[in-house]
Amino acid sequence: MKGYTQIYTGDGKGKTTASLGLALRAAGVGLSVFIAQFLKKGDYSEIKALEQFKNITIEQYGTGKFVRGNLTEEERAKGREGYLRLCEILTKSDYDVVIAEEGNVALLCGLVTEKELLALMDMKPENMELIITGRGATQSMIDCADLVTEMIEIKHYYKKGITARVGIEK
Repeated sequence: MKGYTQIYTGDGKGKTTASLGLALRAAGVGLSVFIAQFLKKGDYSEIKALEQFKNITIEQYGTGKFVRGNLTEEERAKGREGYLRLCEILTKSDYDVVIAEEGNVALLCGLVTEKELLALMDMKPENMELIITGRGATQSMIDCADLVTEMIEIKHYYKKGITARVGIEK
């Protein structure tokens, strides 16, 4: 099977949800899935659900805090670790589907560079699907991808003060 590069970006809700749906679909037919979550650390609901699948591996590369302004050394180290792990995964070709969750946000925050994300896209083996999520995909990344979906926020209850709910947003 030929693999493609997909990007889910934009300010609307649903980027992670879309990539996790793809992971479930792939796992359901026996494909192996690797998910690197940039900027996240903790026992999110999706972690609990995905642990039930033997053919889905999920690793987190965040500190558990919002990344704002000047990066800490710990944040830089976790971002570097996540990027290098993705390079290793893409080079070994042990997985059918690889997801760099919040990869675009890692770029916006300065944890990885555009050049590095483009390098991931270039090193993707022919038979592997690569998905990069997060708001802020650059034009160069969009140009290199095979499929790009932009999630557009039209209305969101967050603006009415409703915070992330367990099982729905987290």
